[in-house]
Amino acid sequence: MPDTNPSGFQERFYTSPDGLTLYARDYRPDETVAAGRLPVICLPGLTRNTRDFHRLALLLSRDMTAPHRVIALDSRGRGNSARDENKANYNLTMEAGDVVAACAALGIERAVFIGTSRGGLILHLLAATRPDLLEAVILNDIGPVLEAEGLALIRDYLNSGRKPIDWGEAVDILRDNHGASFAALAEQDWREMALALYRDGGGRPVADFDPAIAEALKSIDFSQPLPDLWEQFERLAHLPLMLIRGENTSLLSRETADEMSRRHPGMILHAAEGQGHAPLLHLGNIPAAIRAFLASCR
Repeated sequence: MPDTNPSGFQERFYTSPDGLTLYARDYRPDETVAAGRLPVICLPGLTRNTRDFHRLALLLSRDMTAPHRVIALDSRGRGNSARDENKANYNLTMEAGDVVAACAALGIERAVFIGTSRGGLILHLLAATRPDLLEAVILNDIGPVLEAEGLALIRDYLNSGRKPIDWGEAVDILRDNHGASFAALAEQDWREMALALYRDGGGRPVADFDPAIAEALKSIDFSQPLPDLWEQFERLAHLPLMLIRGENTSLLSRETADEMSRRHPGMILHAAEGQGHAPLLHLGNIPAAIRAFLASCR
């Protein structure tokens, strides 16, 4: 049946292996026109949620020539997924297991995956543990090596303690934190970013994630080398792979991107001009690049 939901998606709930209720948005076009095309599963960043992918999901699911079913997931503790009383469960291994559970609950045997930041780290783990699920991968501003400077910036602004009193201030906070690296964003883009990151808490914007997730970043010892995922990245070598790198990113160095290209000669590298970490995927020529990649995966 054609999608008659004005929002463009169906809300889906499923259960994690340890019993949490988790949330997904399912953008499902008419099966007769999407038949034979792989679904696309979107995994958000550290404190982000399904709303980050809404504009891209609409573009891909409503494409006039090659629509895809698109599923965006809220990781545990984010968005509409339940908060975890055991804060130690906010880790990549648990969250990778949640993705496997989502695929089982939603009837997905194989898909193209898009992973933004932490979502891309989860895909590194899935490449090692559940490669049967991965038909192709798009990494959004993430790789097997994280730059300490970029991760420290994320730690600092997530734990700054500055809380908006209204939606206008929410936009101002985001622009203050990210404006220098996101010259490509227009005023409407900043407003949409605020609506994606915050929820309405009785008329006041409230960050839509468990505060424990940001708190955990304070325990990182930046005097020591951060662990890398090159071993897991090697498991992506046989898959179609695209890397979107923000022109102004501080988390993914040019050197790491070049090494990824060396180890995966078929990897497509796309620069997100005027964007930092992590690029908004519905802006500029990124949707066209993603469409072309999806077409090559058939």
